[in-house]
Amino acid sequence: MAPERPTGAGAFPKPVESPAPDKPDPAELYAALDLGTNSCRMLIAQPKGSQFHVIDSFSKSVQLGAGLEKSGRLSRASMGRTVAALKVCQQKINRHNVKRMRLVATEACRRAVNAHDFIRQVRREAGLQLEIIQPEEEARLAVISCAPLVSIKTEQLLVVDIGGGSTELVWIDLSSVPNAERPKAIMRLHAGFHQLDSPFPAAKVVDWISVPLGVATLRDQFSDVDDDAARYALMSWYFEENLAEFAPYKDEQTREGFQIVGTSGTVTTVAASHLGLRRYDRTKVDGLRMTSDQIETVINRYLELGPAGRRRDPRIGQDRQALIMSGAAILQALLRCWPTDRLSVADRGLREGLLYAQMTADGVLEEGPY
Repeated sequence: MAPERPTGAGAFPKPVESPAPDKPDPAELYAALDLGTNSCRMLIAQPKGSQFHVIDSFSKSVQLGAGLEKSGRLSRASMGRTVAALKVCQQKINRHNVKRMRLVATEACRRAVNAHDFIRQVRREAGLQLEIIQPEEEARLAVISCAPLVSIKTEQLLVVDIGGGSTELVWIDLSSVPNAERPKAIMRLHAGFHQLDSPFPAAKVVDWISVPLGVATLRDQFSDVDDDAARYALMSWYFEENLAEFAPYKDEQTREGFQIVGTSGTVTTVAASHLGLRRYDRTKVDGLRMTSDQIETVINRYLELGPAGRRRDPRIGQDRQALIMSGAAILQALLRCWPTDRLSVADRGLREGLLYAQMTADGVLEEGPY
């Protein structure tokens, strides 16, 4: 059986599941923290069957990468905001007495010349040891978090993780894997993209790329363009140009058996707008399949609203309105490039991937081994 869908977490600061009624055994708990260019997010969870049960969570926009595009450095203000958020995470970890954890930082810390000074500051002031992970591992973790959403009919899979500072794309060939085994084959990628001598049916990673453009960095590239529609068009064109070297099967792939899974705040926000949700509901968003026409309708509505209207829209909000159009530009570029008119929405990402990877490596999830 494929792992069940975790029932929470993603772009919005919602717990994956409601808190457990009984106080969990600290020996069973795992923590996963994702410090990105724009947000700091953490989950604390315990294994439960073939998935996990979230005990506590944290999500805050810290804008760690603010100004990074121009200066190449993390600013003092952004580091201060981030350390304050990480102190809250450290308090939660201590409160639950969590011993097993992975606390990772991504694109902003990969690029900043003063990243290691920042890592030391976090260790000194927040008592946490951050680990800067490389793009391949970030892509791999995003892929395994989406495994429960992979259709058993999917033969070619494209997983897209739109972050604040980078966008990871992974193309996976599942055609040699028996249908019922396909989601489980995705989960096995936690051990690496290129597995040798595996006794299990293997998902083949055809190609992957980490584009150093996410919702924050792409926005910053075109911050000098005043016209909203022109800026959007330029961002979408520029992102597509950066995909030129990533086009496996581009000329021969048919729509049948092809699936794109998108994971990011952009994707879940577009889905919430499409559904007309006044309050975000993960159970309605995670796993939703949207057509390209539905996505285009939402994006056109965003353009009609303009910056002021997007700021007032409860599905977007003040924090995200500055980033939603750069994310939408990435999303539309992706749908132009590949032969599909549907996108599977994943309200899950790096944190869930970190939890799955830790738990599967420890053998504490049922329905294994993965």
